[in-house]
Amino acid sequence: MDMEQQLEERLAKAPVVPLVGGSDPAIAVETAIALHAGGLGIIEVVLRTDEAVDCMEAIAKQTSGLIVGAGTVLTVGQAEEVIARGAQFVVSPGLVDEVAEYCLERSVPLFAGTMTAGEVQRAYALGLRTVKFFPASLAGGVPMLKALSSVFRHMKFMPTGGVTASNLGDFLAVPSVVACGGSWLTPAAEIDAGNFEPITNLAREAVNIASAARPKG
Repeated sequence: MDMEQQLEERLAKAPVVPLVGGSDPAIAVETAIALHAGGLGIIEVVLRTDEAVDCMEAIAKQTSGLIVGAGTVLTVGQAEEVIARGAQFVVSPGLVDEVAEYCLERSVPLFAGTMTAGEVQRAYALGLRTVKFFPASLAGGVPMLKALSSVFRHMKFMPTGGVTASNLGDFLAVPSVVACGGSWLTPAAEIDAGNFEPITNLAREAVNIASAARPKG
C-alpha cells in the first residue's frame, strides 16, 4: 500500500489532521503521542520555527503508528529537506508549480493550499486531486467549498484555518472534504505547561465529532 492509500485509509477513520508546532523535539514527541492516544494518527508539523524540522524528525523516529508530514513548506528546497528527514506527506499554504511537480515526481502526497477556482483548476491541471483549502474561514468556509465542489467534481479538499471543534462537523459534512486540519487541538498554553491530557481529550472530542458528522453504514 503506497502512502497516498495509507493516508486515505487513515483519514476515512479519523478525518482530522492536527497541526503541531514548537521548537523542542521532546515536547513535540509528547504532543504527538497525546494526539495519537486520542485517536488521531496523522500529524502535520508546521515549519514555523527554526527547530520545526528537528521536531518532525523526532516524531517520525521516536513514535510508532503515526503518519508524520511537514506543513508550511514554501520552497522546493524545504520540500527536499523535510522528505529527506522523514516527512511522509507535504502541506503548503499556497500552490507553487515547482513544489507540486517535485512532490508528484517522487510520489509524495502534497496538500497544496488553494482558495480560488483558478488555484484549484491549476492544481487539477498539475495532477493534484486533493488540495488544502486555506484559510478556510476567511476564504468563504462551507459555502465556498460547496461552490468549488460543484465545479471540480473530482477534487477533494482539506480545509484548514479557522476550523474549530464548533464548526468541524459542518466542514466534514461536505462530501468533498477528505479531512480538516487545525491548531485548536494543540493549545500552546497547555503544552507549555506540560499538560498533555487535555490534548488527548481534544483529539478524542474531534474523533467523536467526525464520527457524528460521518456515521458509518
